[in-house]
Amino acid sequence: MAVGWKGMPEMHPVAGIRLGTTCAGIRVEGRRDLVIMEVEPGAVCAAVFTRNLFCAAPVLLAREHLALGSPRYLLINTGNANAGTGARGLADARTCCRRVAGLAGVPEEAVLPFSTGVIGEPLPVEKIVEALPAAMGALEPTGWTDAAYGIMTTDTVPKGASRRVTLDGTQVTVTGIAKGAGMIRPDMATMLAFVATDAPVEAALLQRCLEDAVNDSFNRITVDGDTSTNDACVLISTGRAPLSPITSVEDPRYPLLAGAVRSVCEQLAQAIVRDGEGATKFITIEVTGGCDERECLQVAYTIAHSPLVKTAFFASDPNWGRILAAIGRAGIPDLDIGALTVHLGGVSLVRDGGRDPDYREEAAQAVMDRDEIPIRIDLRRGTASARIWTCDLSHDYIRINAEYRT
Repeated sequence: MAVGWKGMPEMHPVAGIRLGTTCAGIRVEGRRDLVIMEVEPGAVCAAVFTRNLFCAAPVLLAREHLALGSPRYLLINTGNANAGTGARGLADARTCCRRVAGLAGVPEEAVLPFSTGVIGEPLPVEKIVEALPAAMGALEPTGWTDAAYGIMTTDTVPKGASRRVTLDGTQVTVTGIAKGAGMIRPDMATMLAFVATDAPVEAALLQRCLEDAVNDSFNRITVDGDTSTNDACVLISTGRAPLSPITSVEDPRYPLLAGAVRSVCEQLAQAIVRDGEGATKFITIEVTGGCDERECLQVAYTIAHSPLVKTAFFASDPNWGRILAAIGRAGIPDLDIGALTVHLGGVSLVRDGGRDPDYREEAAQAVMDRDEIPIRIDLRRGTASARIWTCDLSHDYIRINAEYRT
């Protein structure tokens, strides 16, 4: 069970969006594994994708179709990534889009495909095609929660978030779902995520809104340091709210909407870390006092990716020397180790280049015994800061990934 999971929140429908979920038997019979999202005509779509050079066939095709115009349908399957499948994979993705288009009466390029699951195996096109009518028949404005279940792979819980904000006296909605638990280290957003709003937003501004939100959320999480072949994050504006379009960052309504989008993305991103494969601890790493954000992130990710640090957290062992060693090998030039400080929760670990004279093991142990643990490092060399979220590394992570295909 995900660390601190309180169940799915209320998922407010977004006018102009319907979702349908069904069981196609792609990998496990009887499991929800196929989702269709229907988007009303006239909507605007923004997206960001993985930078992995072995990006999956659906990523290639989604980029191609998105360049031709806004989508009318999104097709999402789990159980098979359709990655590392060459020309056949691309042809299979096209076939699935073509079948959705035929059922819906829209052009093939109006369908965006998304896949997640095992890499290197052919997509079971026949199973997907056979299940498409059921998914289409299940389309409902309230289908968000079912869809959150339908896009899960090794996730133990569904992931959703929803916000409402008032713009010019009109209530608008931002709702989203995501999947991800392993192979999580963003180089964009390591997972699949689908967010929609009924606020009318100009296309270029919607893309900026998404990229800014992703940089502050999905690009600040890591479970295991692996960037997936299938990452995608989509933000759709249906424009159904009775407002004039938002076309500029200077529009006083934009910060309110952007804040709601960022809040939804942050909740989804944190949910992915909380559900990290085998995770028992949710860890926030904050680095301040850097010369720039880049070096703050460099320190934070070096700590987060250390197997020694992560296993110590799994054991609830306040072995803070492992954190110190990670900082020291982060590659920060001219770092004055005598100036920096390290805190675990409210406990000072390091001061003046060594263990704080006031450090008490029992105080650190009390912090390590918690499910949610903050680490704070002050480099004391500038004004930049950065924050990321990660989890521990447990026996179950090894088991889950060792048994993934069996």
